[in-house]
Amino acid sequence: MLNFRTIENVVVAELADENLLITEVQEMLDLMGDCGANDCYSIILNERNINPDFFRLHTGFAGEILQKFSTYGFKLAIVGDFSKYKSKSLHDYIRETNKGRSIFFVSGVDEALNKLCRL
Repeated sequence: MLNFRTIENVVVAELADENLLITEVQEMLDLMGDCGANDCYSIILNERNINPDFFRLHTGFAGEILQKFSTYGFKLAIVGDFSKYKSKSLHDYIRETNKGRSIFFVSGVDEALNKLCRL
């Protein structure tokens, strides 16, 4: 389910299961636990692996998930094409989040690795 790789002394996990859909906060916590058990605190997820409610900010699902990453000191890169979402609030949220150092919305795995492994 998770593929681990080390780049510049940073262990990164990528969710490799195309059919897995994270629909509850506990599922994300379990994934984070699996990563932490492998001394990994950086995760790459594909947009397709996250419940679409995540991208509807009014549901609060994104806030719950991303708060866990902040609380436990994990980094996250979500790979996808976010231009298909018409919500101005979501695009503003993505833009602001990408200015930080721990949560990134990116278009590809190479960009995700670059963001997660930068010092």
